[in-house]
Amino acid sequence: MTKKEHLYDLFKPAHYDVYLDINRETKIFNGKVTMEGEAVKPDIKFNEKFLNITAVKVNNETVDFNVDDQAETVDVNCGKTGETTVEIEFDAQLTDTMMGIYPSYYEVNGEKKQIIGTQFESTAARQAFPCIDEPEAKATWDLAIKYDEKPGETILANMPEKECKDGVHYFETTKRMSSYLIAFAFGEMVSKHTKTDDGIKIGVYASPAHKEDELDFALDITKNALEFYEKYYETPYPLPHSWQLGLPDFSAGAMENWGLITYREAFLTLDPKNASLSVKQHNATDITHELAHQWFGDLVTMKWWDDLWLNESFANMMEYVSSDAIHPEWHMWEVFQEKEVPMALNRDAIDGVQPVHVEVEDPADIDAIFDGAIVYAKGSRMLVMVRSMIGDDALRKGLKNYFDAHKYGNAVGDDLWKALGDASGMDVSAVMKSWLNQPGYPVVTAKIVDGNLQLSQKQFFIGEGKDEGRQWQIPLNSNYETVPELMKDQTLDLGNYAELKQKNGNKPFVLNVGNNSHFIVKYDETLLNDILDHIDELDAISQRELLQDMHLLAKGREISYSALVPLMSHFTKNKSYIVNDALFEIADDLKKFVKPGSEDEKNLRTLFNELSAAKYAALGIESKDDDDNDAVLGRPTIVKAALYAKNEKAIKDAHAMFEAHKGHIATIPASVRPYVMMSEVANYGNEDLIKTLLNEYRKTSDGIYQRDLSTALTVTSDKTAIQEILECFKDADTIKPQDLREWYVGLLGNSEAQQATWDWMRDNWDWLIDTLGGDMEFHTYVTVTANTFYTKQRYDEFKAFYEPKLDTPGLRREIEMDVNLIKGKVDLVEAEKSAVEQAIANEVK
Repeated sequence: MTKKEHLYDLFKPAHYDVYLDINRETKIFNGKVTMEGEAVKPDIKFNEKFLNITAVKVNNETVDFNVDDQAETVDVNCGKTGETTVEIEFDAQLTDTMMGIYPSYYEVNGEKKQIIGTQFESTAARQAFPCIDEPEAKATWDLAIKYDEKPGETILANMPEKECKDGVHYFETTKRMSSYLIAFAFGEMVSKHTKTDDGIKIGVYASPAHKEDELDFALDITKNALEFYEKYYETPYPLPHSWQLGLPDFSAGAMENWGLITYREAFLTLDPKNASLSVKQHNATDITHELAHQWFGDLVTMKWWDDLWLNESFANMMEYVSSDAIHPEWHMWEVFQEKEVPMALNRDAIDGVQPVHVEVEDPADIDAIFDGAIVYAKGSRMLVMVRSMIGDDALRKGLKNYFDAHKYGNAVGDDLWKALGDASGMDVSAVMKSWLNQPGYPVVTAKIVDGNLQLSQKQFFIGEGKDEGRQWQIPLNSNYETVPELMKDQTLDLGNYAELKQKNGNKPFVLNVGNNSHFIVKYDETLLNDILDHIDELDAISQRELLQDMHLLAKGREISYSALVPLMSHFTKNKSYIVNDALFEIADDLKKFVKPGSEDEKNLRTLFNELSAAKYAALGIESKDDDDNDAVLGRPTIVKAALYAKNEKAIKDAHAMFEAHKGHIATIPASVRPYVMMSEVANYGNEDLIKTLLNEYRKTSDGIYQRDLSTALTVTSDKTAIQEILECFKDADTIKPQDLREWYVGLLGNSEAQQATWDWMRDNWDWLIDTLGGDMEFHTYVTVTANTFYTKQRYDEFKAFYEPKLDTPGLRREIEMDVNLIKGKVDLVEAEKSAVEQAIANEVK
């Protein structure tokens, strides 16, 4: 890829004075930016987008300028190089795209209100003011903001407010920081405050649609996490405060603006009386992720977006390190295995996927590389792998040296590897480059050949894939002591298997103990049967890993899908929630092989019942005082499976629970609430129920409850109700644009609603682009569609619709990958449908 000219090479800003005057009624703002810095060349450029530039001065002299909308720049001639001051005056409109400066809408007691907030990552600061909108262009910033202020309103920014004069709020000068991390917000807010042990002010803020006690959980996590990170990094938090702000409209999960972190409200606020443990874990990791960024991303920032993983992969690992330290009873590394690992393994197996480190220049392509499965999940797994290799002490020492060397500046990946290598004495860079700079991951085949145990590696694909002979340095992490730490070659002969087994206490041979390395294992029949014979002796992560690897091997046509069916019976008595999660992932995946309403589907429901009945009988639908972590987190999976199985007791229990909470549905125990409501819609649904649940959705400000309601409503088989829901898709007063995707996914996965929903997508594509096209997660609408489709008809329709859109900015890679993904599923189902149906029938006889 040809590197574009970076504006920082033309002008190096040192300080910004930003003045903004914002009017919410007219949705207009105007402003002036004064930039002090060094003009490297006489002709310089600043980023701008959707701004109306009205005047430019250079060193107090008015000069001509040229606006290039396509390049998103305003071009200025300074006449000379050296120290230069540039003033630019402009005006613009507030957006409704959740990017730049935008209003978030909420309702209190029937009155519609708004909070003005910002979202500048990756390249939207230029929608708020002209600047060098590149991560390397760090500078100090003075913000001055005036707005149509009303009594009782609050304004927040990265730094504390120093004074308010003539209606203008002036904030203290920031540290050197990148433009995409600037943030401010104003409006009515509820808040809670505390301080860390060393005096850092902490505040949690949300709209008045929320009660103050909904902020307590976030306040506690923030305080504990900041104190943890200061000790872990041995580097002080460099700002006087840390504000956490929940915004009613927010496209992503959260954003690490330095000192003013913004969140989707549902990921910050929490009902203290009825929040599930999984929601607490999710919100805790969201908060700890963003706080990890305050050092790794904010204090030290990637030099360019190709090293985005430097920010995100690290924060994604640290959210688990910190939350596990704060709440060890939550077993957060099991959550990592359940959430991050499968996300990374499934996406990274598709040919055409991006590597963790990817070259990128165009703003639309920059947004598209924010791939949760790769930059976040896979990247964090790479760092977990490094942590496992070098140990926690060396990791902490290396990080401290990294922060000391690069604080208030920028870094590239090699800087991190050097710091960790120096601290550990290992060549970390050599190992990691094979993982970060090339896409995909290997399957390691373990087999006995002429009595010897042999390993070989090759790239693993789901669907068609071009084998380019890629190799990795694989940390094998075997339970056999004589196995080398790294597999650097394509093949490895470990010697006589019988002797190896005897030397290692006759234990079954296992690779990737702990599942910390990013590869899967294909054991031959002898090795696999040996593991299965000792399956109860393995820990939960190892058991889950076996199911995970076998499932992937079946998806990749390395083994028959039908072989999964008898495998599942080995886990019917298992109580671990992460094992049951993997077990029922396989069971759910079998649904694509059976036709809805057919005898084969009845057999599948019977299989579900055989897998879940005893577990449901033990757990029930109601929580118990003696529930352990596995019971609390596993109950939703088992309830959902039992309901699909048409387990009569489960259906009756769900109906009784719904009836007991009629009139106050939100108080249904949150962990099983979506499935209780789903069962009610599926088994007792009528027009009144649909209206009741839709009204609940409209009136609540609880984002988690809204998600549960959408999960339930989208299972309806009633054509009128389906049409009514589809008509709400463009009604922002009912479904906010940020929440539309989950409704779309729910209906698309409903066989009774799929056709109408897919038609809606194709008919309303232009509206979707206009509404969400600037959102960094827009490309995921293509992803979730491909994840749902697996028939030849849908494959042909998907290709026909999306391939003409290959040149849509930010979508090419996604479309090409997803065409390949669906084709692989179509081929798989056609090839193995009969064998899978027969295997299910055999299992339930």
